[in-house]
Amino acid sequence: MSLLLSPYTIRNMTMNNRVMMSPMGMVSAQEDGKVNDWHMLHYGARALGQVGLIMLEVSAVDKYGKDYGSLGIWEDEHIEGMQRLVSLLQAQGSKVGIQLWHAGRKSDIPGHAVSASGLPHGDQDSRALTIAEIQQTIQHFREAAIRAVKAGFDVIELHAAHGYLLNDFLSSYTNRRTDAYGGTVDKRYRLLSEVIAAVRDVWEGPLFVRVSADEYGEEGNRIEHTVQYTNRMKEQGVDLIDVSSGGVYPDKPNVYPGYQVPYAEAIRRQSDIATAAVGLITTGTEAEAILNKGQADVIAIGRALLRDPFWVRTAALQLHESIPAPQPYQAAW
Repeated sequence: MSLLLSPYTIRNMTMNNRVMMSPMGMVSAQEDGKVNDWHMLHYGARALGQVGLIMLEVSAVDKYGKDYGSLGIWEDEHIEGMQRLVSLLQAQGSKVGIQLWHAGRKSDIPGHAVSASGLPHGDQDSRALTIAEIQQTIQHFREAAIRAVKAGFDVIELHAAHGYLLNDFLSSYTNRRTDAYGGTVDKRYRLLSEVIAAVRDVWEGPLFVRVSADEYGEEGNRIEHTVQYTNRMKEQGVDLIDVSSGGVYPDKPNVYPGYQVPYAEAIRRQSDIATAAVGLITTGTEAEAILNKGQADVIAIGRALLRDPFWVRTAALQLHESIPAPQPYQAAW
């Protein structure tokens, strides 16, 4: 059997295949951030399509560190809806992950955009977090992880990419602090380090981190800086790096099929840690080639899964293989 369609074990979890639904913000929650019927339908279709790991869209750990329409996990009232969604997806054979997130200076809640150094995002101003507020933010991530345990998630992913709060502290472009949380690589990493430690204190399952491997602008992180961070992440018990790029500068990079795969390969080899490759990977043959070359361990599929909830079956056909049909479909599969 192909690598793409083979089971994959990471820490204490085994996926039925190496396909991960990439987290994509659908902004379809109400202001309260709770799961609704639309999420059941949207994610349920991909579980029926046999996706190995479904990573939910960004879920805010702070009611102000979000966008309108974002899911939330900042209070206990979110647990019940998340639990129902997780159980629904697991019943179809998928593992389920939650992406814990603080929007930082990209929050669209008026007056609540915060950041490492008070830089604006477009026309929106932000305010630099105080040390006390940083400690409170770390506690918010820890409490969110406790709720993820109660909801039954299989994976937690920390969103430290795309210019959101954790990335804002990691970036030498956006982090211009002169205290214990800014300046050197070690100091810029401190917030993420303390968040990882806080989450690991309450979470025994697989822990992923999404990074922007290259920020593309004249200043900011390049792959060599990101590898320094991912080396530290491995030491702290992170299991997989979900490798994206960009999102800090407003300018968009030149994109093409597999344009981020070399970053996943570099981190996998230089940090000796599992990686997920993402970015315009659309066919089973492309995904299989990435795995066979040892460039990544998991393939994260985004927009292609929006267009085709049964992308795993489509990929199997492209690889001249087959996957089991959902029981109710077997007579007509």
